[in-house]
Amino acid sequence: MEGMFFQWYHKVLHRVIMVGLIAFLVGASTLSACKKNNDDNPSSTDSTVVLTPYEIIAPAHFPILEIPNDNKPTVERIKLGRMLYYDTLLSNDGRACAGCHLQSKGFATDLLYQGVPVLPHENLAWNSNFMWEASKQGTLEDVMLFEVQTFFATNLEKVNQNTTYRQLVKKYFGVNKITYKELSYSLAQFVRTLISRDTKYDRFIRGEAALNYDELQGRNLFFSERGDCFHCHINPVMTDNQLHNIGLDSLYTKVLDKGYFNLSGKVSDLGKFRTPNLRNVALRKYLMHDGRYSSLEEVVEFYNSGVHKVFNVDPIMTKPGKENGLNLTAQEKKQIVSFLQTLTDYTMLADTALSAPY
Repeated sequence: MEGMFFQWYHKVLHRVIMVGLIAFLVGASTLSACKKNNDDNPSSTDSTVVLTPYEIIAPAHFPILEIPNDNKPTVERIKLGRMLYYDTLLSNDGRACAGCHLQSKGFATDLLYQGVPVLPHENLAWNSNFMWEASKQGTLEDVMLFEVQTFFATNLEKVNQNTTYRQLVKKYFGVNKITYKELSYSLAQFVRTLISRDTKYDRFIRGEAALNYDELQGRNLFFSERGDCFHCHINPVMTDNQLHNIGLDSLYTKVLDKGYFNLSGKVSDLGKFRTPNLRNVALRKYLMHDGRYSSLEEVVEFYNSGVHKVFNVDPIMTKPGKENGLNLTAQEKKQIVSFLQTLTDYTMLADTALSAPY
């Protein structure tokens, strides 16, 4: 009996050991497969970090802000984008986004880049056309992808050698290797927070400030058929983000002056450029697509008396009664300039949340 008991005991023990071994091997195989999956799939999520949702509060008087579903703002990704925006690591020649987009200038600059004024990085969240001639279209993610992939030609190997960025991208995107996508998505998140919302004019709209006589008269002219600025510089974002030929030139001797034609090849697109945002415009040294004007007074005078009646000039420019310009008085021109100066956002210029993070 005792011998039979030991035989039975060893048989049971053997089976228990075999079942345990099989379970172990299956578990190890599954774990290995999962690990391989995570290593091979750069979009796998790092569950050790819970991202903090961030609500970008658009001004009440602004259009609805649309954000792609795959890049909803979070505190962490905005912080990463801010670091990248101010970091020369993105370029191969010491440049950074912030090098040409200075906060003190409304995220623009006094300098020309390859003969062209730098357009400001403000309120781009409401844009679908980018660059003077709308050469880039789509979302902020699309244009930031162009910035890192083409404009800066960011060296991904160099970025991946940066331990800080490797760790942060792993935490915030759940990938083991940084690609252009993570860089562009992070930059887009930060740039979406560059919102001009607190100019004197904004406060006037909210009933928090009063405009002086010239500013108020300038506003009335700006948004009237007499001044006729508001059709393209719509209230309150101050751009329609569309392309127009405003009659700057009668001949297009320079490639730069041909505008959207350089992309479309259509004669009807000659001289068409995207309407610039007028927020913080008083801070800019160079105005128009080629910087030909250096003061608001010159720009207003162009609209008043300098429009060329080319075949494809925007109909707004030569409406009945305006065939020979706006015919504004000296005082009216001065008042329009006074109103444009109320579009400077000193709150934005001093916001430390938008400044260099180091």
